[in-house]
Amino acid sequence: MNLSEILNHLGEEHERYFGAVAPPVIQTSNFCFSTVSAMRDALQDEYSLPVYSRGANPTVAILRKKLAALEHTDDALITGSGCAAISTAVMANLKQGDHAICIAKPYSWTHTLFHDLLARFGITTTFIDGRSLDHFRAAIRSETRLIYLESPNTMTFELQDLRAVASLAREKGIVTVCDNSYSTPLAQNPADMGIDLVIHSATKYISGHSDVVAGAICGNQEMIRKIFATELMTLGGIASPHDAWLMLRGLRTLEIRVERSSRSALSLARFLENHPKVEQVLHPFLPSFEQYELACRQMKYATGLFSVILKAEKPEDIERFCETLKMFLLAVSWGGYESLVFPSVAHAASDHHDGVPWNLVRIYVGLEDPELLKADLENGLRVL
Repeated sequence: MNLSEILNHLGEEHERYFGAVAPPVIQTSNFCFSTVSAMRDALQDEYSLPVYSRGANPTVAILRKKLAALEHTDDALITGSGCAAISTAVMANLKQGDHAICIAKPYSWTHTLFHDLLARFGITTTFIDGRSLDHFRAAIRSETRLIYLESPNTMTFELQDLRAVASLAREKGIVTVCDNSYSTPLAQNPADMGIDLVIHSATKYISGHSDVVAGAICGNQEMIRKIFATELMTLGGIASPHDAWLMLRGLRTLEIRVERSSRSALSLARFLENHPKVEQVLHPFLPSFEQYELACRQMKYATGLFSVILKAEKPEDIERFCETLKMFLLAVSWGGYESLVFPSVAHAASDHHDGVPWNLVRIYVGLEDPELLKADLENGLRVL
């Protein structure tokens, strides 16, 4: 199906809602029935039929169809945050006594899920450097049930060979989950490489306007139904119909936003790579990047997020650089219109990931004029 058709038309049945061009917001908690028989039938299939908006909701259903089509999967579930998507998908596939493998330096709350929360319920996790398939082979045990990937991760942008990991996991009967928030479904489709479940922080590019917190889980019908019937319905970490509607709005411009962000980011990364006050630029599509060839093989392009390691003598230099910037806001997250910086030194010392340098600054390039952004970075670098 054509990308434009998915983003702008799939799942939208205008004749059902008075010819309105924009999909409706079905902002209701529950749905009524004309007969007990119809109610009984709906209660037997809350996955498909609206009964109570913790399950099926018509506005959310349109978004589910679009995201599943974008990720080349059977279906998708929408959650109240990226963390809800991660924890719901992971917990639905693990039980007491199981073992999981997670890549090193994942999103901080993913690390908390595996290291702290799951450990309370008798689930063990091995964190590995996912750049080598041998590390996955060595970490697998007889009780390993899940491998969690984040390719690339979102601070140092390390990748995993998704096809190779998926093939290895399939041989062992292990479920694979990959956070694809960085790439979006436009730049990478892990399901096409054999990954079982694809996760998104829909807060980022899918929403695209910095006004929604949401997540998504994409996968085959069997796995999505299982997650729906267990963790999603039980724990209730859902997104509201209004938030789903805002994401539908965001999808209308997803392609042009991501492409603009990607082009501008690569331009700025090339500029910074040659700057005398920059030690290193971590961007998957720079030839200097350690895994450049793998990035080109399994991603169509990199998006608007990359990191720089600055030539600074002390943390206060990094703080001064960030506070000097005018066009870049000092904030977490990414994917909206506005450009952002997130310095490693913003974390307390106890929260630092191993292997993330203190002088690293993550940069998100939004939709502003890249020449203005370049001048702003140049001005900031003068304080080093």
